[in-house]
Formats: sequence, structure tokens, C-alpha cells
Amino acid sequence: MLAVKNLISTAIRTPQTKSLLNNSVNLLSKRFYAWSIEREPNHKFKKANEIIREKEIYEALENTKEDAKNPEIIRNILKKAKDRALLKNIVAGSEYVQGLTIEETATLLNMDSKNKELTDLLFKTAFDIKERIYGNRIVLFAPLYISNYCVNSCTYCSFRIQNTHGTRALLEKEDLVKEVSVLQRQGHKRLLVLTGEHPKYPFEKFLEAVKIISEVRTPPCGEIRRINVEIPMLSVSDFRRLKNTNVIGTYTLFQETYHRETFRRVHPHGPKSNYERRVLTFDRAQVGGIDDVGLGVLFGLYDYKFEVLALLQHAQHLDKTYKAGPHTLSIPRIQPADNAPDAMKTPYPVNDDDFRKLVAILRCAVPYTGMILSTRESTKMRNQLLNMGISQMSAGSRTDVGAYHRDTSRKADELLHPNTKYNSTSQFTLNDPRNTDQVIKDLIESGYVPSFCTACYREGRTGEAFMNIAKKGDIHNFCHPNSLLTLQEYLNDYASDKTRELGKELISKEEKLIPSKIRIAALKKKQKRIEAGERDLYF
Repeated sequence: MLAVKNLISTAIRTPQTKSLLNNSVNLLSKRFYAWSIEREPNHKFKKANEIIREKEIYEALENTKEDAKNPEIIRNILKKAKDRALLKNIVAGSEYVQGLTIEETATLLNMDSKNKELTDLLFKTAFDIKERIYGNRIVLFAPLYISNYCVNSCTYCSFRIQNTHGTRALLEKEDLVKEVSVLQRQGHKRLLVLTGEHPKYPFEKFLEAVKIISEVRTPPCGEIRRINVEIPMLSVSDFRRLKNTNVIGTYTLFQETYHRETFRRVHPHGPKSNYERRVLTFDRAQVGGIDDVGLGVLFGLYDYKFEVLALLQHAQHLDKTYKAGPHTLSIPRIQPADNAPDAMKTPYPVNDDDFRKLVAILRCAVPYTGMILSTRESTKMRNQLLNMGISQMSAGSRTDVGAYHRDTSRKADELLHPNTKYNSTSQFTLNDPRNTDQVIKDLIESGYVPSFCTACYREGRTGEAFMNIAKKGDIHNFCHPNSLLTLQEYLNDYASDKTRELGKELISKEEKLIPSKIRIAALKKKQKRIEAGERDLYF
């Protein structure tokens, strides 16, 4: 291993040795290094080609082209989507019986994105479904990068091992506490913790990190109540170790692209290049006790229509096999990233019209799954997609290691384009520079309730239990009052004067919309306790 590291170090210092570097990448990633070791090798799962069925996807897209030209067929599909999501004319059962089939979804994907009448109907249907299930709440979180060392060679990511620009960094305990403290002082209660795959930051060190994060406290009332993770593929045995920390919420993993040939091309080296193992990661998670999982693709690597249907196939598999589909879907588009060829010239660009369309279609296809939007998108696009089914979004995000506690010395244009003036390796370019309070203020002014709620996770309403409540239309009865309580906490502890004023007006308005007098009375009691100084109250 030491010899391999020295070989890589030499290659980085010598520009003429590109082949040497590639050889060392192969040697390190394929022969010597595995971030997660399987200690329970006897588990049996389906094969990836039984879950992601490429032939079925292509046939569905081809066979629905003519139907997609028929406005009446489109209207009927959208009516079915709404009726099913609202539990009309259907026996409660599988989440995906209450969504759309592969063929129905393919028909919507084939519709003309520039047909304003039909796309407006699609957007309204998606919004109505989201409002019925999740209400006007938008869950907020922040990403926290703790290491950008990585042995993988992903052609769309600046963390790739071939990138010798910028700097590599990892957070030891002191800097990790500083990062978390800054995020807590912004008001964050939920984090998405990310790391690259590299022996400098092994899984054991990551487990130590989540424990540290969970124990950080800052005045006046700073604490992280939910830690979601986006980390490399794990074995069943390591999923058990992750579960046993008792601080993890959702495990997120991006397939990046479900198209096998493209997957091989954009992952030429490294542990991540194993398509079969990556697809089956969520099966291992379920067996290992992690029942809240998040799927995602990076739109732009391959045809977006294919990726949407593959996401749906994967979600259907999880629901059928484990009685709980994904807790979340992430839907980023490729953005520029330093020294990452496919990020600088997107292979399959997704224009704004098609992006809005695919977001709305996914909301109709998987009505009970949270949909996440990151700061890869502009403020304008993020605001638009709130009306098309998005239920979670990041706020005040940074994608370089250690950035939060260094931000005071950086200007707005440096945050938008971190690699132009700041010598650090950021994963991708940001397009929404707003800080957390600005995001919250804008949400309130648009009639949304910003939420930091983590009650479901701590009350055991996860996986199948969460879906059973959501499918009955009851999750809103918990999440709506809980969102008001967490907003009240934020207003008291962290908000600017203007945001506090707007937020109190919104809470007063939203209280009146709760149908149960008993629930209103219980909410009022908890609000008084918060005003008296108590925190972390929920239903």
C-alpha cells in the first residue's frame, strides 16, 4: 500500500506521467482498497439486471410515443395520478400502485415539454399531490463535507483521484466541531454528511465523526437532531454498525446513472465502478437495519427519460421486496466541477423545460417519496420547482471541506464559483448563494412553512411504518404542527428581525388551518413551553 501511495505522489508531481497515475489508480482501487468489508457473505439478492431492466425501459419509451401525442390520454393519466395519490377509487396497498406505472410514466416523459396547456396541467397535478400529502412544508438541511480524498475516478466529480488541482482536506475533530457549530448557529438541525472513498478517511473514522457531530452543542440551543449520510457503498455488516450508532436517519447513495454502458464509461477505475454492487446497496441496507434510504441520479450523464424510468424500477423493487420504497429521491443536474470532463461538457444536457417536466412527473409517479433539490440549481429554478413537487431543499450550502467556518473571509462570487478564487477542491459549482436565513425568509414570503422537524425519525416512523401513515394521508397531521414548532424555535433563536416578523405571522395563519381542536390545544401548550425556554418538542 505504501508503495502505491508513493507511486501516486510521484505521478502528481510529474506532469509527464499520466499513464503511471492511471496504473496506480487501478492498483490501489481494485487490488488493495475496500472502504467497507462484508462480514456476512451469505446474503442472497436479486441480480441488478432483474431490478433495472433496460429492455423494458426502451420498449416503454418506444411504445408510448404515439399516446404521448394524444392530449386526452395525457389528461387521463394525470387524473389517475391524482386520484390514486388522494386514495380515490383504490384500495390502500403498495405505494406504487398509488403512483404511476412504467408505461404511464413513459407516456408523460414523451409528451412535448413545450405544450403549455398540458405541462401546466402536469405541474398543477404534481403540486396538488404534494400539497395533499406533505402540505406546504419544506424540510431544510445542509450538506457537510468531511473529506474530499477519493480513490475513484468519476468523470463528473472534482473529487476524482486524477484531479491534482486545488487541495485535498479532511476534518479532524477540532475542525469538525467548528463546522457543526457554525451550522448550528445558522439554525440547522438536520445535516447530510458526505465523504469520499479513501484509506485516509476509513469507515471507522466516519463512525467516530457522526458520534462527534451528534454531541456538539452551541448556545443558545444548537444541536443536530438528524444526521443523514451520503457515503460510499457499505456491506450488510457495516450497515449494522452504522445503524448501531443510533444517530443515523437516511442513507443516501447516488447510482449516478442507471445506464450500464454509461456507468462503465464515467467510472473507469475504483470501487465505485462495480455497477452490480452499487445497485444492490439498498438491499444490503434494508437487511442491515437501515430502512430509510435515498435514491438519486445525476441528470446529464445519460438520457433523462431512461433515468427516470430506471429510478422508478428501483423504487418499485424496494417497495415490493421490503414494503417500503425510498424515503427520498434526489434529482440534481450536472454543474461545472474542477478538472472533471463530463461536468465541463455535459454528455446529455437537460434543459430547463425538460427538468421542470421530469420533477413533476416523478412527484406523480412516486407520490409518497420526499423529493430533494440542492443548490446546484439557481434561486429562480428552485423557487419554480417548489410549485412542482419538491419537499426538501438545502440551505446555505457549501461543497468544499471546512468551508462553513471559513466563509466569513469569502465574497459572494467566491461562494458561487469556489474554484476560481479559493484554493480548495469543491465538489461542484453552487448556483444559489443565499444564506439560511434568506432561504427561510423567501419560503415564508412564498407561503411555505420552513421545517427542521426530525420527529418521525426519533419516534420510529421510518421505512414501512412511515409509508403506512403517509398512504393513509395522516402524515400531515404530525408534520404540519411539528413544522410550526421547529419554525418557532428558529425564529426565537436565530432569525433576523424581518424573518422573525414574517414567521410569526405565518405561524398564526397556519395554526388556524389545523382541523382538530384537540391538536390545536396541544400545539398551543407546546408553543408556550417553547416561549418559556424549552426546546425539541414534537408530536
